[in-house]
Amino acid sequence: MKRVLIAGGAGFIGSHLCDRFLSEGYEVFCVDNLYTGTIDNIKHLEHEKRFHFLEHSILKPLKISCELVLNFACPASPPHYQKDPIFTARTSFEGTLNLLELARENHARFLLASTSEVYGDPEIHPQPETYRGNVNTIGIRSCYDEGKRIAETLTMDYHRFYQLDTKIIRIFNTYGPRMLENDGRVVSNFIVQALKGEPITIYGDGSQTRSFCYISDLVEGIYRMCTKDNFTGPVNLGNPEEYTVADFARLIKELTQSSSEICFYPLPQDDPRKRRPDISLAKKELAWEPTVPVRDGLTKTIAYFQEKLASK
Repeated sequence: MKRVLIAGGAGFIGSHLCDRFLSEGYEVFCVDNLYTGTIDNIKHLEHEKRFHFLEHSILKPLKISCELVLNFACPASPPHYQKDPIFTARTSFEGTLNLLELARENHARFLLASTSEVYGDPEIHPQPETYRGNVNTIGIRSCYDEGKRIAETLTMDYHRFYQLDTKIIRIFNTYGPRMLENDGRVVSNFIVQALKGEPITIYGDGSQTRSFCYISDLVEGIYRMCTKDNFTGPVNLGNPEEYTVADFARLIKELTQSSSEICFYPLPQDDPRKRRPDISLAKKELAWEPTVPVRDGLTKTIAYFQEKLASK
């Protein structure tokens, strides 16, 4: 039986990966410091014999025998990663280093969850993996953007220097059940505000664009990457269907049948104007592309938040 360690396994994406790898017959070691992850996300797995939870910070070394190491351990939304930017940067550098060492000791395959944020405020649209980005190294978002860039550097250096079997994915906006209510990104913000009848807050004039991938599609892409031989990436994983933020707010208002008004506030520093993945490489190497329509994914996500809010 293969063993997989999922760092950040109690988080939004990580918990869905725990489900997927268990369904594929793996023994799963879920490692999380619960900074943004929650026990609620993995509570349904507590009686699963092949599932093990360890509350642990990857800033400290780990000793676990495994064949696959997945690094999803980093706060990923601006309010969370800006709360303690030094911790965020350390998580991406020291944490990734510790997990790479664990993979090296185990002769394990290593996958880094990187991000579309490495492209910064892109000057090329859509963004291919060959684009090197337009990142402000001293901005308020750089603790995350630059953190993930150095994590990619470390991952490729371990690949070249130690011949470690490594993989890099760059995740674009993803949504679905188990997102935090206070996640701080547009999907959760807009849905929660709409369901509560509160003003839907848009930062900027709403003309900036985003692309939204449903969680099950992302997990499928990640699993294919984990099991693909002779391909290191990086590879973009996201939905190339593009929305302006204003149009997206109106769509959520329609789907929730909300009477919330839409309000506009100043755009934060370095907020990207456009964000859309070029997924040509994922199609070619992984035979992957999203299949869940945005309306269907949003309907499921709205139902999740309705239940969460009703239980309070």
